Amino acid sequence: MTHRTRFAPSPTGHLHIGGARTALFSWLYARKHGGTFILRIEDTDLERSTVESVNAILEGMTWLGLEYDEGPFYQTHRFDRYREVMEQLLKEGHAYRCYCTKEELDELRAGQMERKEKPRYDGRCRHRSEPRPGVLPVIRFRNPTEGEVAWDDLVRGRIAFQNSELDDLIIARSDGTPTYNFTVVVDDLDMKISHVIRGDDHVNNTPRQINILKALGVEPPRYGHVPMILGADGARLSKRHGAVSVMQYRDEGYLPEALLNYLVRLGWSHGDQEIFSVDEMIEYFDANAINHSAATFNPDKLLWLNHHYLMHSDPAHVAHHLRWHLGRLDIDPTEGPDPVDVVVAQRERCKTLVEMAQASRFFYRDFDDYDPKSAQKYLTAASVPALESLRRHLAVVQSWEKESLHTVLVATGEEMGLKLGVVAQPLRVAVAGTAVSPPMDVTLHLLGQLRTLNRIDRALQYIEAKKD
Repeated sequence: MTHRTRFAPSPTGHLHIGGARTALFSWLYARKHGGTFILRIEDTDLERSTVESVNAILEGMTWLGLEYDEGPFYQTHRFDRYREVMEQLLKEGHAYRCYCTKEELDELRAGQMERKEKPRYDGRCRHRSEPRPGVLPVIRFRNPTEGEVAWDDLVRGRIAFQNSELDDLIIARSDGTPTYNFTVVVDDLDMKISHVIRGDDHVNNTPRQINILKALGVEPPRYGHVPMILGADGARLSKRHGAVSVMQYRDEGYLPEALLNYLVRLGWSHGDQEIFSVDEMIEYFDANAINHSAATFNPDKLLWLNHHYLMHSDPAHVAHHLRWHLGRLDIDPTEGPDPVDVVVAQRERCKTLVEMAQASRFFYRDFDDYDPKSAQKYLTAASVPALESLRRHLAVVQSWEKESLHTVLVATGEEMGLKLGVVAQPLRVAVAGTAVSPPMDVTLHLLGQLRTLNRIDRALQYIEAKKD
């Protein structure tokens, strides 16, 4: 079998966590089996679909590295094909025109509700052969009335519905535009989709889609319905839980592979393993191992994973993403140390790229003010002798390397009878503006000799000015 999966978002918003996980599972299934992953944009909701949302979806897929083999295909480009299949169903008696008015349907529903029956269309137009003057008809699929429709779900096992529970679905509105359940069927048919992995909110759509495919004489794809994602409070995931755009995670300083690793563990597992490379995800992924119960979103776990990836990824790869965050701070990364070296210096203490970029600003640009508490504690008259001595020694350093700089720091402390920390902290505040930075030899090396000397001079001037 040729494995063909698809991700089919509606462009009515950004790519969110739930959609990204569905895309990832579908992508992994195709990659594992040497198959094809298709991107389809289901944009028939003309009022809510936007070009901005399409671009946001494409941008999110690209950032995550979920490359698609075919597409993107747009449903709005396929209306002629939908009409063709619609006519086929009408001609073969699998569909019919329904002339019921809204008022009649409302009355039908109200009566069913009053009798505590399941609201459903009663098929009253199934055998109508004549048009109804002044009424534009919808087109309904003639659902079988007997037997059951069942499938072996990749995630949930066997699922069955009695056909008697399913009413005659509208597959075209009165203006002729096709509805979701119909366009999905035609697309899956034409694109030869073999496996559909999607959220379990589609379970009730699946029997209807299977019946339409069978009416067209086509074997349905295999379906797998993934449980929803919940917030820590047990409610369905929403923005207040972290269900934001995938690209917002980029903006907040997460690496794409950290988010992928987190998403793949939201409802799927491989033993007790927590950290997966993309190759391992592909190798181990099995739809049958997807949990039946809902997954819980844990932002602390995602942050932990991100720090792991900052620590253990190739520094050049992390630097590629750090440059973008430096640019957001209006910093040109060429006007200071190599971002690769900055990553190595900062990755232990920074959990996100935003933290790393902000903590590294002083390497590239002079700061406006000192941290008040740090300045009050360390930039004092008592610090002047050590700062002046350090400035003299650092001014004559020939090789501005970490080893040489460490030697200067140690020698200055010994010369003055002070511990290294007592010497280093005033210097740290002088050059970084705060009492927190990488080790001093690393900090000075990245900062460069000229910037270091200028900032010591500035600190000495600051201390002198405080006397007045």
